[in-house]
Amino acid sequence: MSRYEAVVIGVSAGGLKALSDVLSYLPRDYLLPVLIVQHLLDGSDNFLAEYLNEQTAVHVKEADEKELIRPGYVYLAPAGYHLLIEEDRTISLSVDPRVNYSRPSIDVLFESAAYVFEERCVGVILTGANSDGSVGLSAIHKKGGLTVVQDPKTAEYNMMPDAAIQATKVDHILSLAEIGKLLSGLGWGTGSRIFNQGENG
Repeated sequence: MSRYEAVVIGVSAGGLKALSDVLSYLPRDYLLPVLIVQHLLDGSDNFLAEYLNEQTAVHVKEADEKELIRPGYVYLAPAGYHLLIEEDRTISLSVDPRVNYSRPSIDVLFESAAYVFEERCVGVILTGANSDGSVGLSAIHKKGGLTVVQDPKTAEYNMMPDAAIQATKVDHILSLAEIGKLLSGLGWGTGSRIFNQGENG
C-alpha cells in the first residue's frame, strides 16, 4: 500500500517538455491525484492542458474552483490564479497577490498541500529560471513528505532545482525519466485514504 495521497509538481521555464516526459510514465489507472503549477503569463489559454492530455495516458485538465481532486487526474493551475488544496480535498483558486512574482505560485500550492496531506504528500520541483517552490518544498519536508528535485545538470533551466536543493533536505535528485518512474511506482496499490476513509492505506 502506498503511504502517499497526492503529488504536487512545480515547474517554470522548460516546463512543456519536462511535464510531457514525467507524465508519460503515469498509467491511465494511476491511483494518486497530481496537481501542477506551471508558471504562465496572464491570459494564457488552456493549450498546456490540451497538449498534455493528448500526450499522456492520465487525464489532464485545468483545475476548477471547488472541484474534488480524484485519483488518476492531473490538475493544472489556470493562468492568473493561485491553486490551493482545501482540507476537504477540494480545489480553491485565488487571485491573491503574486508570490515570487508569480500567480500561480508553486510555493502557494506546496504549502497548502503540506498542510493538508502532511507526510502523505509528494513534492516535485522541475526546471525553472527562478526560486519559486523552494519554500513550499521545505514545508513538505518539514511535515515528513517526500521531496524530489530534477537533477540541475539535466534541467533546461537549473535555477529552480538549485534553489530547492539549497533550501531544504531533498530525498531524491533525479533525471526526468527517473522522476517519472518513481512517481509511477508510488501510484500503484494505494488504499487512497482520500477516497476510502475506512481503509488503512
